Amino acid sequence: MVLFGNNLSVQRCLTFATGLVECLCFAGAVFGWASLVFVLKSENYFSSLCVNTTESNGTQVLDCSHQDEQFSLVFTTASFMNNFMTLLSGFLFDHFGTMVTRFCAVSFYTTATLMLAFGNPALSNLLFPALSFLAVGGIMFLITNMQVGNLFGSRRSTIITLYNGAFDSSSALLLVIKLLYESGISLRASFLFLSACGVIHLLRTFFLLPKKFIPYPLPDDYTYGITCGKSQTRNIENRAEKSSTEDGLEETPLNRSVPQTQVKSFRQCFLSWFFLWHMVWLSVMQLRHYFFIGTLNPMLQHLTKGDPSLVSRYTNAFAITQLCGVLCAPWNGLIMDRHKGKPRAAGESEREADLRASVLSLFLTALQCVFFSVCATTAYLPLQYLTFILQVINRSFLYGGNAAFISVAFPSCHFGKLYGMVLALSAVFALLQYPCFALVKGALNGDPLYVNIALTLVSLLAFIHPLYVYLHCRKLSSQRGASGSY
Repeated sequence: MVLFGNNLSVQRCLTFATGLVECLCFAGAVFGWASLVFVLKSENYFSSLCVNTTESNGTQVLDCSHQDEQFSLVFTTASFMNNFMTLLSGFLFDHFGTMVTRFCAVSFYTTATLMLAFGNPALSNLLFPALSFLAVGGIMFLITNMQVGNLFGSRRSTIITLYNGAFDSSSALLLVIKLLYESGISLRASFLFLSACGVIHLLRTFFLLPKKFIPYPLPDDYTYGITCGKSQTRNIENRAEKSSTEDGLEETPLNRSVPQTQVKSFRQCFLSWFFLWHMVWLSVMQLRHYFFIGTLNPMLQHLTKGDPSLVSRYTNAFAITQLCGVLCAPWNGLIMDRHKGKPRAAGESEREADLRASVLSLFLTALQCVFFSVCATTAYLPLQYLTFILQVINRSFLYGGNAAFISVAFPSCHFGKLYGMVLALSAVFALLQYPCFALVKGALNGDPLYVNIALTLVSLLAFIHPLYVYLHCRKLSSQRGASGSY
């Protein structure tokens, strides 16, 4: 029995560690777009859109604004698919489980890397499906990995935010590809290597993850993956899944004398004020980040007056700071888990304690976004180093906090659907980044100042969400106090 327990502990630690590596090295690669654009421009992708123009003094210059616009459209499409397809991924995960979802993830990701490996400037439009598949495959990896937090109950939020931070940091993968390219290693070789890594993802799917789900709370005898005791393992896993599923059903208990709390339906969760303000909170900040990432290359071109060495230096600095996402995200998880293990107030439920702890996290995330946006708005090149730091801190708090809040505010049986729904709806809002970019390139003559000011003002809407959660928790506390006085 002791040996079995030790083996189980080792398996859970391996599941956690390999999941972290998977999120860190693969899942969010699409957000390293600024590094890839630099390489794609060197490879002359969409170069036919550059035209010679004559300035007022008679000097001929090469105008590549339409090329920049096309690259921005590629990223807009990929980021939209990253979020919108999360809705379908969530339904897929909730209905068919881990194994089926991961098979789809590996298929999408490998197809994307093969497209990028065999693409060339004559097939520039292949970037649209390639980056979209890369984004969809990556978000499926993240969805199937976040359940690993259920294996470590008291640190559940910390692990969820850590994985989301690793997802953010994986954008540095394309920086590595850029540096390898500058060292003489072709894009084809780099992306073929990533395609071959699909075998590793499949091995992890079979041996270190369940066929269906990791339940929460976790049964004492829960095991998963392919082991020597296959029959026993599968029976235990099936029992856990059945118990987890039944917890999510709205039904009348057989023993009517035992009080049970009825679980909210998906429709009730979706139509709640919690979900509405959470969607606003995510959408306005995500739009700010997407616009910044999608326009980083032309912004640096504008601030450096087209100096390629400076553009490359700042692009590298931005990509390197993305590595810090995995270090920043656990801070948010620790903020949300800070009450675990401490005695709760009389009559206070675990869910209420979790919601109360989330208020500070939601507020700090909104505050960080405002600071980041103000720095990004300031047209001073050296200040962009601070902008990069604030951006990665805020982004790691944003996505980690998004997943952690959904996991504590709503029933676990709806997690995949609600997580997918909020990202899908925020993706529709994020489509505004392309008209914003077109406005900058057109009417504003390449100066993003007014668009940045507008986005900063819009990001202030994010403060409504923590205020609403705070008022809700205070109302529940007042009701407990009133009932306790009788």
